[in-house]
Amino acid sequence: MSHTLRTLAILVFIALSTNLKAQNSGVIAGQDTSKRVITTAVPFLTIAPDPISGAMGDVGAATDPNANSGHWNPAKLTFINKSAGVAFSFTPWLQRFVDDMSISYLSMFKKIDDVSAFGFAMTYFDLGDIQLTDGAGNELNTINPREFALAGTYSRKLGNNFSLGVTGKFIHSNLSGGITVSPVTDPKPGTSIAADIGVYYRSRVTVFQKDAQLSFGGVISNLGSKISYNSADEEDFIPTNLRLGTALSTYLDPYNKITLAMDFNKLMVPTPQPDGSHLDKGLLEGVFGSFGDAPDGIGEELQEVTISTGAEYEYKETFAIRAGYFYEHVNKGNRKFFTMGVGFKYKALGFDFAYLIPQFQDHPLAETLRFGLTYDLGKKDGE
Repeated sequence: MSHTLRTLAILVFIALSTNLKAQNSGVIAGQDTSKRVITTAVPFLTIAPDPISGAMGDVGAATDPNANSGHWNPAKLTFINKSAGVAFSFTPWLQRFVDDMSISYLSMFKKIDDVSAFGFAMTYFDLGDIQLTDGAGNELNTINPREFALAGTYSRKLGNNFSLGVTGKFIHSNLSGGITVSPVTDPKPGTSIAADIGVYYRSRVTVFQKDAQLSFGGVISNLGSKISYNSADEEDFIPTNLRLGTALSTYLDPYNKITLAMDFNKLMVPTPQPDGSHLDKGLLEGVFGSFGDAPDGIGEELQEVTISTGAEYEYKETFAIRAGYFYEHVNKGNRKFFTMGVGFKYKALGFDFAYLIPQFQDHPLAETLRFGLTYDLGKKDGE
């Protein structure tokens, strides 16, 4: 770990150990925290884990289903046209500043029958090893902050074109690495139980005299209990999020396919208040009140919506080129970046790659790379 980020990490650790406020989620997510940014615990749950959606500006509510769909919209799993599959993705995180922080994502699914499917996923966030020192520079303990989430999904068709999906999650966040800061503050791993609830609809339409598929998706993710990291029972919200999206796919001919997609996201978490009253809200009060609690009114509420857009060109289901753009308002984190990526598939094995290009120089997310493998364990539907 570089000296600069080690110093930053230690400062973050000290802040976490004394207040444990939101894991400094603006830093982890690559946001500008100088404005009224909404912060939560376990922000790794909001980071796109796979290179397919990651190359398309982080869209995923209504795009074509695949083995990674459990993260984006659990309702899509039952529409996958394979009987089973597995995917693994790896993303070095904030690699311009540190060389040992990363996100790993493993997911798998199995079709039960024509109308239902189940899936499993694990997200693992490794914050790297941090060597603590005293005021004289003498080495003390090395801490190993780690976080993970385990998710199980069930998806079922409620009609030929409509499906519902539910995911249960267990979230574990160990930021202190077992270090005791003081007799007053004794950091401990935080845990939470959460759920995702998603819906997915698709239908056939005609666009420019071409047969096309129009899809819509909506999902509330990470709806669950607040996290506490210390004996003082101070609790932080997890990133409960509302995602709404649409996608349009069409074949230009039997071999060439084009997909366009757009998602809108809003954290269902209280907006920071000048008097700190948002910290005392309960789960339901925070979630339902998040649509009208911004100090500057509806204008600020709209600023809290992020927009993702993406496009994909696919040739014969063997080669894909992807691109996208992600927008976040300057007052709410100011993340603005382009994404691009490619995908290759040979028989049952697929390889995907994504690259992130921030709109601003020297951005912490610059040069973010994502790598992923997929493998089809079963045949296509109908084979």
